[in-house]
Amino acid sequence: MMRLPGLFPLLLVACNSAPGQTPGAAIMDTANVPAFNADSAHSLIRHQVAFGPRVPGMPGHDKQLAWMTQRLGALADTVSTQQFTHKSSRGGTLAMTNVFARFNPEAGQRILLIAHWDTRPTSDNDPQNADLPIDGANDGASGVAVLMEIASVLARNKPPIGVDLLFVDGEDYGPGESDMYLGAKHFAANMPQAYKPLYGILVDMVGDEQPVFLIEGNSQDAAPEVVERVWRTAEQLGLRNIFVRRSGGHINDDHLPLIRAGIRTIDIIDFDYGQGNEYWHSQGDIVEHTSPVGLGAVGKVLLTLIWNRG
Repeated sequence: MMRLPGLFPLLLVACNSAPGQTPGAAIMDTANVPAFNADSAHSLIRHQVAFGPRVPGMPGHDKQLAWMTQRLGALADTVSTQQFTHKSSRGGTLAMTNVFARFNPEAGQRILLIAHWDTRPTSDNDPQNADLPIDGANDGASGVAVLMEIASVLARNKPPIGVDLLFVDGEDYGPGESDMYLGAKHFAANMPQAYKPLYGILVDMVGDEQPVFLIEGNSQDAAPEVVERVWRTAEQLGLRNIFVRRSGGHINDDHLPLIRAGIRTIDIIDFDYGQGNEYWHSQGDIVEHTSPVGLGAVGKVLLTLIWNRG
């Protein structure tokens, strides 16, 4: 993702609301929602980081792809891949792959969940180590961990609607935006025929030790009703201290190509990783600077949405 400078947080106020609830909000059914195992999801961060940097062209990238396709093949109803290449401004051609796993594929009513699985080839927020690739424990592995754990839940419990999990490659290659969001751009240009999910939710950088998910500006502009549904659900689950009704400003991320392709998509993302965001795109993006807390919050909200039929 790419931060846009000069944007200041604005308070989004819900007047006359009861604690933990938005005015007029329908109460979500939580009794029948399967549990999300945050500790299991966190172990999947460690598993991915052990592959090494998942940079296109590096060994860890191949290992991650093999692991994802094998694991999802055992869990999902269908799994397909989109292989594509990209000529990088750094020089050379990159081989990349999106992975698309579907649950309850015959259902007409569907939602799309997205995470990027690649990692940054440089530590551009870490001047002393700028040329080194990052571990990507949070920026890459955390979103994948949430979706992989959801896949395990959906394999055991058939969802009442269709759920598609999209793992996009090449989000973070960079350094400029012409070399970013590559998998999302490719999927947006090559979607399944007549593909029309109700909406999409991108999960990115959700593994911070002290997670706070503010409302991302492009999400609010393009799909305010999806933002409202997600944050209202979080409030009803007692997670208002993590899903905070305040704007964090606009961020360019994988949701933008999908929005432009007609899928109303929002970004659940932590704007600050560590104190002052010092771990983002640095050698500090390691497993030891992550926790199960944000993974569990996001997983619980997403499963509640699924079991309440989107």
